Amino acid sequence: MSVDTPRSIVLLRHAKADWNDGPDHERPLAERGRKDAPVAGRRLADSGIAFDLALCSTAVRTRETWKLAVHELPARPRTVYEERIYEASLGELIAVVNETPDTVDNLLLVGHNPGMHALADALAGESEGDLLPRMNRSGFPTAAFAVVTFEGSWKSVEHGVGRLVDFWAPHA
Repeated sequence: MSVDTPRSIVLLRHAKADWNDGPDHERPLAERGRKDAPVAGRRLADSGIAFDLALCSTAVRTRETWKLAVHELPARPRTVYEERIYEASLGELIAVVNETPDTVDNLLLVGHNPGMHALADALAGESEGDLLPRMNRSGFPTAAFAVVTFEGSWKSVEHGVGRLVDFWAPHA
């Protein structure tokens, strides 16, 4: 693979979670989340992106979101459950992305806010149409995703490197 290969990173926020008395990490999806996650999966399938790798937070709500969404994709990518995505800062998320092997062209991250929104905003040096302002106005709701494209190595991913080419939210 050339480092000049066009690449995509898709940032999917977990679907709507339920509130419970247990630890935050163990919060399951709410009924609305169980409905929205497959819809997000179908919309990801419609994007035509063939994911090589999915990195998913270890939190219950992200794992449940991914389990429901992935069934809608034409092919299941290799999935790694990455505990560093849970409660990750922007810098920590960029570090995780920088570790992606260059054999991966299309990466999917399933995570949380504010991280998913912050990463999409930071990577998008430019955007198609009004996508960036629309994404920023929406606040990156649950089950939303952003698609950022760039050329180069995953090690070179940094602020402003990409172009926001899609943003979708289930109730927008």
